[in-house]
Amino acid sequence: MRSEPRTTAAAPPVDAARRRRALIALCITEITSWGALYYAFPVLAPAITRDTGWSLPAVTWAFSASQIVSAVTGIGVGRWLDRRGPRAVMTAGSVLAVPAVLGIAHATSYGWFLLAWSVAGVAMAATFYPPAFAALTRWYGPDRVRALTALTLVAGLASTVFAPLTAALDDHLDWRGTYVVLAVVVGVVTIPLHAGLRLPWPHVAHDEHSAAHGHSGEVARSRPFLALLATMALGGFGVYAVVINQVPLLTERGFDTHLAAWALGLGGVGQVLGRLGYAPLQRHTGPRGRTVVILLACAVTTLVLAVVPGPSALVVVAAMLVGMGRGVFTLLQATAVSDRWGMAAYGRLSGLLSAPLMIAIALAPWGGSAIAAALGGFPALFLVLATMTGASALLALATRPAAPRGRS
Repeated sequence: MRSEPRTTAAAPPVDAARRRRALIALCITEITSWGALYYAFPVLAPAITRDTGWSLPAVTWAFSASQIVSAVTGIGVGRWLDRRGPRAVMTAGSVLAVPAVLGIAHATSYGWFLLAWSVAGVAMAATFYPPAFAALTRWYGPDRVRALTALTLVAGLASTVFAPLTAALDDHLDWRGTYVVLAVVVGVVTIPLHAGLRLPWPHVAHDEHSAAHGHSGEVARSRPFLALLATMALGGFGVYAVVINQVPLLTERGFDTHLAAWALGLGGVGQVLGRLGYAPLQRHTGPRGRTVVILLACAVTTLVLAVVPGPSALVVVAAMLVGMGRGVFTLLQATAVSDRWGMAAYGRLSGLLSAPLMIAIALAPWGGSAIAAALGGFPALFLVLATMTGASALLALATRPAAPRGRS
């Protein structure tokens, strides 16, 4: 007979005012970390290629390598978060991000460039969404969707702020000087805010939802969880390849770099609009149905961008629609584990879920450019990405957990 999961007494609720301050701090650090470490790259990649002579696929592969490192590191980060909370690991990630970005800026060889991006990947694992999601999920408990929505609404503006800012800095400083400025920004903004996350880390009892579906190891081996891994990885490749390859798509169609950067930035506004609709969607759908709907929406919006060549105003609208799909996908990632299996082992299960997703995201920039080269252009790539995302929606049908044992 299987023993009941061991429970632990839950700590007193975290003070509401302290939770709000922590949420505000994480909003600021996420927009800064994503802007400097992620969204600056698609704007600067063409300049890096021109200045260094390294091919665009090679430059993009270094960025992809950072995502792979982040995926592998994220598994250990998830285990740490379950036990200790976010303060130490997110502060360490912020500290590490500064020399990593400076290393990118001062790379004189491709090997150095690749190494610097790999170090940046470790920093990403400790500062990007997964640890922030774990923190808010634990601190806010039943109110987590409201907190996660607020975080992603603000952080969704990272591309809106940093894509045009990066383009402007590149005009005056070149790509190396731009990354030096971004390293300073990351250090000044994120290190003190992460170090200030001094909230107690509540111990979560194995609630009825968590206990009904077994321990985290059992869940991790279950068919629905494995289907969720495949769903999020395939969908993530499709969604994030759009982000990195959107600027090359638009420049191939005759848009100048500044207009393409603004279209990417306005996609961040689309992310905000999309996330505003997540809470109503959650109230009216189950985890599986919600996953299917969101991934189908991502597929359709990617298809729109693939087939709309102009005029520029129409392309900007299409970019905002793509951003809306990407925005709700982020919240889907944040809640996929807790909606199905509870919060008791959120950090570990979320880390396991994030690993293939982050590897898919890592391969998306390089894979996208390789597919575009093989098919003769970026519009064909976007058609492939729309198809892949649609296929992930079908896989999502298998992600509903089995009925708890002993229950109808």
